[in-house]
This record gives sequence, C-alpha cells and structure tokens, in this order.
Amino acid sequence: MQPVLIIAGPTASGKSGLALACAREFAGTVINADSMQVYRELSVLTARPSAADEALVPHRLYGVMSAAERCSAGQWATLAAAAIGEAWTAGRLPILVGGTGFYIKALTEGLSTMPVVPSGVRNDAMARHTQLGPAAFHAELATIDPVAAARLRVSDTQRVTRAYEVWLATGRTLTAWQSEPALSPVPDAAFFTIVLEPPRDALNAACDARFDAMLAHGGLDEARALAALNLDPILPAMKALGVPELLHHLAGEIALAEAAKAAKLATRHFAKRQSTWFRTQIVSAERVNAQFSESLASEIFPKIRDFMLTTHI
Repeated sequence: MQPVLIIAGPTASGKSGLALACAREFAGTVINADSMQVYRELSVLTARPSAADEALVPHRLYGVMSAAERCSAGQWATLAAAAIGEAWTAGRLPILVGGTGFYIKALTEGLSTMPVVPSGVRNDAMARHTQLGPAAFHAELATIDPVAAARLRVSDTQRVTRAYEVWLATGRTLTAWQSEPALSPVPDAAFFTIVLEPPRDALNAACDARFDAMLAHGGLDEARALAALNLDPILPAMKALGVPELLHHLAGEIALAEAAKAAKLATRHFAKRQSTWFRTQIVSAERVNAQFSESLASEIFPKIRDFMLTTHI
C-alpha cells in the first residue's frame, strides 16, 4: 500500500495552508479536491493557491477545466487517481486538499460505474429544466427515479439534471446505476485524513475575511469576465460562492455592499453544511478543532510521519 494524505474541512479553515506546509515538509504534491477550483476562470473567487505557492511545490488539478463544462465526481476521481500515480512515480507524497466531501468519498470509497452522457443529451436535460422550472422538473424526475428525487433538493439543479440526463441517455435510472458495486480508482492506496474543524465564531470571521480579500484582489473583475462568457446560469461555475451575488451587482440589481453581505452569509451557511458533512460522513479521521497555523503544523507532522512509516512510496 502507498500513502495518500487527505486534508479536508470547510471553506476558510486553512486547508491550503496546511497542505502547503505538509508538502514542503514531506516532499509532497498538492492535488486539488475542490469542485470549484477545477475551473480556470475562477482563480480569485475560489481562493486558489497563489503562483508563489505553486512555485514552491507541485500543484495538480487546479484550473484544469473550462467554466463552460461540468466536472463530475467520477471525472475528478479519474483525474485525481492519475495525479496520485504521477506523484508516487516521482517519489512524492500525494496530498489531496479540498472541501468537496463527495469528491473525497468517491476517491476513497469508489463510485459505481456510470455511463458517459453525450453533450447533446445533457443539453436536452438542461433545456427541459429551463422549460419546466425547478419544481416541475423535480416532480418529473420523481416519476422517473423516485429514490433519487427524494434525496435531492429542488434547488440542487446540478444533481437533479444529472439524474435526469442519465435516465435520458440510458433508459436506466441513476439509482439503478449507483446500485452497482463501487470500484476504487486507487485500490493500492492507504489514506490518512485530517479534518480541520475550527470553532464556529472563528470560522465565520474567516469566511467574511476571505470574501473581503477576494474583492481586494480582483474578485469583481473576475466575475465581470465570467459574465462576459454568457454561460448557462445553471452551470456549476456560475454558482461558486460569491459569483451569483456579484453577478447581480454587475447587472445593476443590487449595490456592491449588499452583494458582499449576501455572499458572506451564503459562505458561512455553506461552511456550516460542510462541517456537518465531514463530521457525519468521514469517520476515520484525525480531527483538529482549530484553523491552520504554523504551530498546528508542527503538532500534525509527527502523526503524518507515523502514518508514512506504515506505508511506502
């Protein structure tokens, strides 16, 4: 078995800082496990690692897809497995870092074999969603795949349309496909997971500061460039934290201060949901009730060394 370190937690918890510190200490390659940091147009608004950070150690899967595309957990897991293998071949420790729990679970536990959906079918599903509206579309899905519809929120456009397009392309429900035995993308990996769980007040403050920093470093210009692409608003990149609010401001619908306030609130709510997910879904993990700091890294390093003693690259 070969080692893979996973650093997870809610947004603004300091995951990237810890990953960079670990990569420098253990000759690691940092591999993105954030569903929005895969989009090249969203560098500032997803707080991707800086060019200076990327120059210190290898970074993979950042900005590898267009905002016009939709990255699935299966696609990401395939890319991540390749990046992990590349790191092992180079004698480096793969360090996955991100807050997209479903991506991490797809890699560690595997996913059922899923069909490739042609882009034309995907476009048909999205057009049907636009035609019917979210509630009626969800109701239609419930007649096709009641199990999937029952666990998906009406507002979860990406996953609702995904369930519909799978049925449209194959004549078989997403639930049926997901009942197939899961296949692990990296069966020879030993995983060690660290979850950052900062206190709620500290995390909320960090979420607010994170958005202020994005605005100070060109976040509004990035949103303006994204708007100029005239992409379908239901694409994942168009729903990244802060993007909808800034687009409303750029359309003249709300003031920038109002957009910032709404984006901060949405970020805090999202961080809370992430914390709940990692608490209930990631059982075997080293949990750290703090944000990243240099002193925290020195406490964590011995645990990583112990883990690496039981594996090899």
